[in-house]
Order: sequence, then structure tokens, then C-alpha cells
Amino acid sequence: MKRSAFVLLALLSTGSGQEVLSKRGAGSSIFTGADSGGETTAYATGKRAYASPLANLGEDNRVQHTIGNSLFNENWVAAPGSAKARDGLGPFFHARSCSSCHELDGRGQPPAAGEVMTSLLLRLSIPGQSVYGGPLPDPVYGGQLAPRALPGLEPEAVVVMEEKDIPGTFPDGTAYVLKQPVYTVQKWNYGSPSQALMISPRVAPAVFGLGLLEAVLEEKILRLADPDDTDGDGISGRPNRVWNPETNSLSLGRFGWKANTATLRQQSADAALNDMGLTSPLAAKENHTPGEVHAARYPSGGNKTGEPEITEAMLNQITLYVRTIAPPARRDALDLSVRNGQRLFHGIGCAACHRATFSTGNGPDVIPELADQNIHPYTDLLLHDMGEGLADGRPDFAASGTEWRTTPLWGLGLIITVNGHDRLLHDGRARGIQEAILWHGGEAQLSRDKWMALPKQEREQVLKFLKSL
Repeated sequence: MKRSAFVLLALLSTGSGQEVLSKRGAGSSIFTGADSGGETTAYATGKRAYASPLANLGEDNRVQHTIGNSLFNENWVAAPGSAKARDGLGPFFHARSCSSCHELDGRGQPPAAGEVMTSLLLRLSIPGQSVYGGPLPDPVYGGQLAPRALPGLEPEAVVVMEEKDIPGTFPDGTAYVLKQPVYTVQKWNYGSPSQALMISPRVAPAVFGLGLLEAVLEEKILRLADPDDTDGDGISGRPNRVWNPETNSLSLGRFGWKANTATLRQQSADAALNDMGLTSPLAAKENHTPGEVHAARYPSGGNKTGEPEITEAMLNQITLYVRTIAPPARRDALDLSVRNGQRLFHGIGCAACHRATFSTGNGPDVIPELADQNIHPYTDLLLHDMGEGLADGRPDFAASGTEWRTTPLWGLGLIITVNGHDRLLHDGRARGIQEAILWHGGEAQLSRDKWMALPKQEREQVLKFLKSL
């Protein structure tokens, strides 16, 4: 969120549902329409508001979208299974299907007391970098903790979450209490991990609109970056450069809480391996380590010996499905309280990181339905220092232990409708939008403080605007 002073020079109503604001040093805009994803936008507001195909999806891609949807929702089983195209789960795993974590294509949440983690995972690493510049996995437990295992194996560990109260007060005297999660591993089942182990909890993010974010031209994202804060406004905005195994080079990271993945195809392959123990052409090695010797006796799945459990065709279908899930339309965009809250959101600098508008490109790697769309995701896809309060202390390629990618805000107001909860931020600690704002620190602290200093009615107008997205 931007620290620079906000100077309103012009407010123009346009026929495209967008008001234009000029700000010293940069352009900005207020989006007052409903079509968050341009022509792809889904006008759905019910339980399946996050699960619609692109509104403009053609017949051929719609067929592949449907097949990918079935794979995304499939419960995988251990090998050998009666359905050879759906076996190979584990031997260690987090969930049995993609949709177990991304229920109805929405957000996950932390486990309740006594629950085994499902839509929240723990990333693991030790100090240093891999040969590709990414995190070094723990030598015993790898890069992600598996809370489940096939019969005959123990899960990698037993984890307990507790919450610590952090009280605070608004400048007007209104009290609040934040909840800080604390994760404790009570039992490691395969020996002790590295003494230098770093752990980062992550909830499963929503998966709609990702194809549009992948279709934004790299140059448009990099144009927003200011890694050395040359304009002195307190906002850096740094790109993450991550290893792309298909190009054998570093690429711009766009996906994941620290922008640690470049493409949706890679994201799909990594999730299949780390969350379900399923190999694919991009992740062909099983997810257990040499120290977990008994896991090696479990057979692989698939139709042919040596073939990945997720074939090339299946990986392409899952990727196309994720690319073609539509963002939901805005609601109540013309409500006077919403519009005032939107102006306040821009006025206190939040839109400097949560950028309202991008346009997608048009090239050989972009399907026609995603090309040349004006979209309104409210993110810059860059890394920002969010302060010690949200720090996980775990670097990830160029991302430091205090940096996180700006989370897209589109669809924010529908999370309770779709997923039945309102847990936000990278580990789901925030119970609603207000708590998510209160956790903002680092580069976002001045904007947070400005919001806190607003009269209660105006704070609520900002929240009402965010719920309209």
C-alpha cells in the first residue's frame, strides 16, 4: 500500500464503468463497473460463485475445462487401483484431491482444534539455496510436511496449532483482538529434522481468475516495480525470479503466496506432487526422501510402468481448467457507501499495491478467450515487505522472510458465501477483512494507520467497498 500523499486532480466518469484519478508520480484508476474479468466475468453470486468457466469460453476449450474439472475434483487412490488412471496417491500426502484444499475453487482455512490439516500446509526448508536459487528442503522431510500417509505408514508428523491473543485499540478507542497462530510439531515420525528447520504455514488460495493473471504481459508488471524505492515513497514492489523447469531459466514468479511459481502448469504439477504424492512430466520424482525408506516399497500408479501418475494430457487438462475459471462480477458497485469507501481506499494509498486494473496480452501462449481483456484483480503481482508481524522468516527465491506477493482482492466479498468462513492472509489468521488490514505492517503500515485513524463510519465504508469486490 502506498505511502505517498494522494492528490486528487480529476474525477471523470467514463462509459466503461471506470473513473480516472490522477496521482502525483503515477496514474491510478477507480473501477466502478461489475466486469472484474472483462468479457470472461461470471455473474454468479451463490455457493458456486468461484467455480464458473470463463463467460466467453469457446466450445473446444469448454470440453477440456470440463475434463480438467473432473480431474481437479477426483479423489485419488493408492496403487494398484481398479481405475488405473486415478491411482498413485501418496505414499505421503496432504489431501486426496485438489478440491479438498480448494473447496469449490475457493480459499482454505486453518484446522479446527483436534483436526488434521487439510487446506493449510507447512512449507519446510533450511538455510541456503538450491542450485536453482530456491529454498533448500529439509534432508529428512523435504519441502512440505505430509500430515497423512497410506496404510502401513505413519504420517510425517503430528502438528498442533494454538492461537495467541494480541489486543489493540483504534485511535477512537474501539478495542480489537488479533489472533496469532503458533504451530508446534508434537511428534516427528521419521527422526529429527534439521536443527535449522524453517516452517511456513500457508492456506490454499482461491484458484479463479488465475489464467487472466498469467496472461498479463511481464513488462506491465515490471513497470510497477521499484525495488530500490527510487521515488522515496516507502514502497518497493519487487519481482520474484523463480526457476522455470520448462525453459531451464529464471522467470517472473506470479503464483503462490511469495510469487514462487512462474506458470500455472508448474503450479499444478507441484501441487499434485507435494499435496497428493502424484508424479507428472514436470515433477517425476516421488515426494518422499531417502530417510523415509519404507515409503519406497509402495508402487506407483498409472497405466504403464515408469509413466507418471498424471500424464501429459491430464496435466494439460488440469492446467487448462485452472486457467479458465472465471472471476466473479462485482456487486453493489454504484452504492454510495461503496463508492465512498472505494475513494477512501485509493486516498489512503491501498491501491498502490492492490492495483485495480491490468490488461492481458495476446500471444501464442494465451488462449483467445483470455487475450486483450481489461481486468480488475487488485494486485500488482509483486513482493512487498509486510513487516515482522506477518513474517515467516523463510526466504523463497528472491522473496525475503518478510515479503509476500500482493494478494488479489477480486471475489473477496463472496468467501463466506462460497467457503463458509472469512479467514484471510497467508496462514488464515485474520478473521475477516478488518483483521487482515490490522495485520498489515512494513510498507503497508502508513496506509493501515491512515485507515485506523478514519472515523468508524468511513472505516466501515472501506470494508463495504472491499466486500463488493
